[in-house]
Amino acid sequence: MDYILSIDQGTTSSRAVVFDHGGQVVAMSQREFTQHFPRPGWVEHDAREIWQTQLAVMRDALARAGINASQLRAMGITNQRETTVLWDRRTGEPVAPAIVWQDRRTAGLCDELRATGHAPGIAAKTGLVLDAYFSGTKLAWLLNHVPGARVRAERGELAFGTVDSWLLWQLTGGRVHATEPSNASRTLLFNLKTGTWDREMLALLDIPPAVLPQILPSCGVMAETDAQLLGACVPIAGWAGDQQAALFGQACFAPGMAKNTYGTGCFMLMNTGDQPVSSSHQLLGTVAWQGPSAAARPMAYALEGSVFMAGATVQWLRDGLQIIDSAPQVESLAASVPDTGDVFLVPAFAGLGTPDWDGQARGTLVGMTRGTGRAHIARAALEAIALQTADVFQAMSADSGLALTELRVDGGACRNDLLMQIQADVLGVPVVRSRVTETTALGAAYLAGLATDYWASSAELSAQWQEERRFVPHWDDGRRQDHRARWREAVSRSRGWAKASCS
Repeated sequence: MDYILSIDQGTTSSRAVVFDHGGQVVAMSQREFTQHFPRPGWVEHDAREIWQTQLAVMRDALARAGINASQLRAMGITNQRETTVLWDRRTGEPVAPAIVWQDRRTAGLCDELRATGHAPGIAAKTGLVLDAYFSGTKLAWLLNHVPGARVRAERGELAFGTVDSWLLWQLTGGRVHATEPSNASRTLLFNLKTGTWDREMLALLDIPPAVLPQILPSCGVMAETDAQLLGACVPIAGWAGDQQAALFGQACFAPGMAKNTYGTGCFMLMNTGDQPVSSSHQLLGTVAWQGPSAAARPMAYALEGSVFMAGATVQWLRDGLQIIDSAPQVESLAASVPDTGDVFLVPAFAGLGTPDWDGQARGTLVGMTRGTGRAHIARAALEAIALQTADVFQAMSADSGLALTELRVDGGACRNDLLMQIQADVLGVPVVRSRVTETTALGAAYLAGLATDYWASSAELSAQWQEERRFVPHWDDGRRQDHRARWREAVSRSRGWAKASCS
């Protein structure tokens, strides 16, 4: 029997998952890596540590599965998006720490571009809101602040990539510098309609084309791993940004199907078919995936809503407030009280995403009294994740013109039953958890497996999807509307707290 290995490089940990032909997890390995916060609003990773942890879990997952690399049909890659790496093509060494998608250091530059009228044109070309979240302004910052970087980039000595490109470079021993459309569409540099790097955006952000990766399809054999890494050459055949991979892993192949992934952030995507859709509610237009032949498998697009702090909010309860010892403890602590006592946590630690897009918002805890305890704060944290998602859900329904009747969910935090019940209550529609919750890694595996005939078609993949549990809403409409209105009042208190900085 042969298998598919999927590497899932996330914001706080690197994972590797071995899947069988039934789409079931055979073995998994995970390892956290260091988060760096050198200044307020700055978030960085050591790209070398990302690679070291990723290689370690790949080897460990194969050992846990009791197989060797020669038994792998192919490998898929999925990754945290927007995180920006700049490295030396000759040595393969990063020239600076990776700037993480949560980082806000370029909010001032975005404000300048917005003030000079560039936001509408950027949205029309890229489908994106002008925000520090995306890679383009991060790359511009590196070129402007790392000594000698701009000159070296113009000479072709440096390589830029999101984490997918960095991993592919490492997996191939520096032979391949490439990305694929779902990741490229998150850079502010990619034209959604042409499917290529946009010259006007490159000029606006002063990005030299020589630094950019080649754009390859999301599904198709693009390279092989160096044999010395795993003991055999493995075809690298599928890749996508983590949220698009989860959409694929949830078998949302038809327009109108939607999923929500609860990871470090919280990301809802809806398949919009073979044409990009413009949003009037500040949702993002993005590429979902592209097959090996544009003629046979045209580009698939999606609408996306982005919540910056989901699982990271629980991590803050653990590491920042230290009111829990481990993330799973939040469920029992939150369940020990019937409600939050009118306490609301707005986890705008890295600004607000959809639908507010306020880079100057900051975390806010309101409504506390002498009777407020850590259980109320824990429950408010879970409610914050669900309420942010409800804001996105409402915007997506309005933009698409579709009354979404259920929400498929995945990601680590979806295993929290209390959170999923709260989510159903504030949405007013059923929340459906799939049997395989590792759908991000599964989506990358599916892409790789389709490219290598491990699976025959998307119909075969759809038949594999199974529901594990359905959470039905308990709240009536009046309670739901009142609670969401109160939440929006709390959100308003967090807006514009930080001062913009252009440094």
